[in-house]
Amino acid sequence: MLQQPHTKYRAFAPIGLKDRTWPDAVLTRAPIWLSTDLRDGNQALVEPMDIARKMRMFEQLVAIGFKEIEVGFPSASQVEFDFVRKLIEEDRIPDDVTIQVLTQAREPLIARTFESLQGAPRAIVHLYNAVAPIMRTVVLGMDEDEIVALATSHAAMFNDLAARQRHTCWTFQYSPEMFSGTDLAFSKRVVDAVTAVWNASPERKCIINLPSTVEHSTPNIFADMIEWMHRHLARRDGIVLSVHPHNDRGTGTAAGEFALMAGADRIEGCLFGNGERTGNLDLVNVALNLYTQGVWPGLDFSNIDEVRATVEHCNQIAVHPRHPYAGDLVYTSFSGSHQDAIKKAFAARREGDVWDMPYLPIDPKDVGRSYEAVIRVNSQSGKGGMAYLLESEYGIEMPRRLQIEFMQVVQGVMDVAGTELSAANIYALFEREYGLATVQALSNRVLEAQADASVLLRGQLHWEGALVDMQGQGNGPIDAFIQALQEATGHRVRVIDYHQHAIGAGADAKAAAYLELRVDEAQTLFGVGLDADVISAALKAIVSGLERATAQGRQGAQCTVVPA
Repeated sequence: MLQQPHTKYRAFAPIGLKDRTWPDAVLTRAPIWLSTDLRDGNQALVEPMDIARKMRMFEQLVAIGFKEIEVGFPSASQVEFDFVRKLIEEDRIPDDVTIQVLTQAREPLIARTFESLQGAPRAIVHLYNAVAPIMRTVVLGMDEDEIVALATSHAAMFNDLAARQRHTCWTFQYSPEMFSGTDLAFSKRVVDAVTAVWNASPERKCIINLPSTVEHSTPNIFADMIEWMHRHLARRDGIVLSVHPHNDRGTGTAAGEFALMAGADRIEGCLFGNGERTGNLDLVNVALNLYTQGVWPGLDFSNIDEVRATVEHCNQIAVHPRHPYAGDLVYTSFSGSHQDAIKKAFAARREGDVWDMPYLPIDPKDVGRSYEAVIRVNSQSGKGGMAYLLESEYGIEMPRRLQIEFMQVVQGVMDVAGTELSAANIYALFEREYGLATVQALSNRVLEAQADASVLLRGQLHWEGALVDMQGQGNGPIDAFIQALQEATGHRVRVIDYHQHAIGAGADAKAAAYLELRVDEAQTLFGVGLDADVISAALKAIVSGLERATAQGRQGAQCTVVPA
């Protein structure tokens, strides 16, 4: 790279629009959308779509809700021509959808384009020619007058050919190619000349499409260019003003949104931003950006994973896992502090509340995602993420001190494995650590009230490989069981804290009990019990904690005392 890049590159000059209004504009309605996935997006593919993939993409675009779809460049190849014919001859175009096709300003190509549209009920024919100084002088070898003559003569050809196919409802579109690199006065001159040939009026509107064929400037300058054209074009009331941003500087979405604020009525782009070089404007981004501002975009991405799968199949290009709204990881937090904030906000949220969630600009369920992957656990995660997964997937609502204790177990596994843990992985660890599958209930349990208001508990417990008869008396079942346990095993257990809740409802409901225990005045740790019976769940939790304490004792380890 050059140390003095100004010797090679020139900064894009500002427009100097001192009374610009677009910065204060608020988008309150959706634009007219034009998908160019089947044309601009297709020509950017290493392997362009065959007719089968084109048809799948077309049907997906219709299902999303696009009413204008650029279906091809029929004069460019036989496949493009045949696809347009297939749509028309097989009556594949819904009554509320208009197809669009593109042609250069060359007579044979225009004639072939109109030929491809024979019998179409409605069609937009899109004419373009280059207008930028570099194209005029270096590529085309034309002066300004010759460029205007080129545009107007071919625009007139549109009038003649359309008149021969009167059963089609025609709309004409013109793009001054490389508008983003052309002085505004000349862009206006060319466009005004074309709209004059087409006699644009409120009753017979044409589309003027202003492309950032190459994104040269910051998006605010592009917006100034659009506002300038919006103000100064002749026959503005007969024009649908369209923009076609590219993404060479990585600001295509911003340029598109600013252009709509600056007076554009219509926007062209591709799903997930496919297109030449760095891509076209991403229509999914713009549509869902509007949605998150409370504006119905008119495009339905309720099943965004299905849309993404279609695009990946047709384009043979993967959508990045961090792609806004659609990527695999865009609703996922690994960070402990993020997870804690999300978990607390979900707990506080009530049905019907305005969506105001940390780190989630959109409700994943609105685009067909579940909350399953909102929080995922790796070595960067905290106790909140782990607790959220167990609660959302398995109904386990751990008290805070249990979260701290169990997170040490999770982190121990993460330090060794170094990979992400799923909810199922974490539950398996939880189940193993607290003996949920191995701790058995007190069998043949008998609970009798005594005259002094105490209770007598009798039963049998599997302890260290043997079935032990137990009996104890206390002020309740838990106290009586602890007395019996001490008599039978020699271990002294004291309950420090006790939490219980239901998992599920109806006949399949279970009780979950979490008891913080002090064992032999040496170890403080939790036991966990699950059972359909509330008392059994609590007793299982005591055995769970005692078994953990004795196992750690055999290993010569002391359970960490959890700070308050």
